[in-house]
Amino acid sequence: MGKSEKKPIVGILGGICSGKSTVAAEFAKLGCKVIDGDKIAHDVLQRKALRERIASLFGRSILDSAGKVDHHKLAEVVFADADKLLSLNEIIHPLVLERAEELISQYNRQNQVRAIVLDMPLLAEVGWAERCDKLIFVECERRIRLDRAKKMCDLDENHLKIRENFQISLDNKAAIADNVIDNNSDFAALVRQVADIFSYMVNNR
Repeated sequence: MGKSEKKPIVGILGGICSGKSTVAAEFAKLGCKVIDGDKIAHDVLQRKALRERIASLFGRSILDSAGKVDHHKLAEVVFADADKLLSLNEIIHPLVLERAEELISQYNRQNQVRAIVLDMPLLAEVGWAERCDKLIFVECERRIRLDRAKKMCDLDENHLKIRENFQISLDNKAAIADNVIDNNSDFAALVRQVADIFSYMVNNR
């Protein structure tokens, strides 16, 4: 364990299925630690007391046969009702942010960590853009994102639109970003862009 040193915090912004996690994974290869908001939320939902609270709020139909939260069923319920989504976020977000802060403190004490990357779907929406030293927007055409959404998450265009309606617009996210990564071409191009941003960041601290 090394001495405490504040590492740069990089926030990844972008639309659903734009490639934010792919960008974060490339930063990880360069010596950064990634804080995965989706994974934290998934872990939080495994807590028995929280599962029971959510089931009592949204109905036991959101649980699978093993009594665990079925994320697809939960999404269907909350994205159909803004009040229910707000209620869920008020329960989950403080726990996710609390765990993220713990990880930031932990990584700040590790000398080998070059930077901390926040891969959190609602980064701007929960007010954490201000927590970041650098914001990166992942630009990706809608048709590409929709194709990925269908393959990876079984989301059609209507479901994608509904979810995006609950988020800050992509134009606004791009406007607050320090850098934009174009993820409309091949993977090699994305890797080069991440490497360039990383190199500039660590050499201009």
